[in-house]
Order: sequence, then C-alpha cells, then structure tokens
Amino acid sequence: MKKLLTLIPFCLFAICLIAYSIIGSRVLADGTLDEPFFLVSIAWLFFFIGVLMVVVQSIFYLKNKFFPKTF
Repeated sequence: MKKLLTLIPFCLFAICLIAYSIIGSRVLADGTLDEPFFLVSIAWLFFFIGVLMVVVQSIFYLKNKFFPKTF
C-alpha cells in the first residue's frame, strides 16, 4: 500500500506534462502568448514530492532492517 502511495506523485507528474503538451501554446491576436506554463511548475513539484517520499520510505526501510525493535 505504501508503495502505491509513492507512485501517485509520479503519475500526477506525468499527467501534468501530458496535459501541457496536449493543450499547447498559441499567440493571441494582440501578440500575447497563451500558454499553460503553470502545469510545468506543478509537474516538477509533484516530481520532487515523489522523490522525497521515496527517500523517506527508503530511510525507514533501512532503519527497520538494521535496527529492528527488540521489545
């Protein structure tokens, strides 16, 4: 179950990048660029949250493997 929860941020990362590429960008009539750039920053946020979750899960795994509870 914990491993499944770790995959969620990586799935959201991929969904944000796919949505960004599907939506695309265009130049409006007044010369401004219309682009969903917020999806890129949110995608990277999800990626780093996922990496942080993997690191924390690995630390707890190693702690329990080398220092098991003895009581």
